[in-house]
Amino acid sequence: MFRLTAIILLSSLRMTSQTGPTSECATQSPEIVASPVAGEIKLDAAHPAIEWQKALPVVFCSDWQGKKSDPQRQTEVRVLWSSQTLYLRFVCQYRDLYVFADSDPNGRRDHLWDRDVAEAFLQPDPARERYYREFEVSPNGMWIDLDIFPGGSADLKSGLQKSVVLNPDRRWWAAELAIPIKALTEAFDPKATWRANFYRVEGTSEPRSYLAWRPTATPTPNFHVPAAFGSLRFASAAGEK
Repeated sequence: MFRLTAIILLSSLRMTSQTGPTSECATQSPEIVASPVAGEIKLDAAHPAIEWQKALPVVFCSDWQGKKSDPQRQTEVRVLWSSQTLYLRFVCQYRDLYVFADSDPNGRRDHLWDRDVAEAFLQPDPARERYYREFEVSPNGMWIDLDIFPGGSADLKSGLQKSVVLNPDRRWWAAELAIPIKALTEAFDPKATWRANFYRVEGTSEPRSYLAWRPTATPTPNFHVPAAFGSLRFASAAGEK
């Protein structure tokens, strides 16, 4: 069983925009850029590695239809990459918390989306539109990873690592994920552009809040719309041609 860990920050960290939500509530660009890192970084959601400063965030606070903007549920996402790992960092402002109290011993939890979560849908090969990977993490550190394909899904068993911090006084939480590249694609080409989308779910009962970076525009909440994904581009390492 996992317990909520309340970490109160007594002084400003060197990366204000990394630890707390930024003032902007929407990113208009349909592209997120992953910044390169020379080696593997340590996950620490409360004290983010300096490398995160290089990654430009996308920010969203509107629902899956691009409507009902709610700054108090703003989400910021940054991406880093190395030859071995894709790193994601979510910073999530919240109104209320609604989480599971139980999980598998390793923190995995089926149907995690029935509680508060941040989500990433990653599609390394856009030509295979109905094939992608789904990752979810909760404010109390539970997670799930799934391989999505036409007609169903399966446990991905990606080997992801994570770090989560909760700041109840300022009503935000942050999560960092490290996903092995080999769990995403067999032949990683940083010159290729992937497709991706990022989401939040929050609330105890319907109508819950279903937030999206790139709106899916479905009549009812539905995140599984690959045609609505944005672009994920991998920036080149310094000096690389």
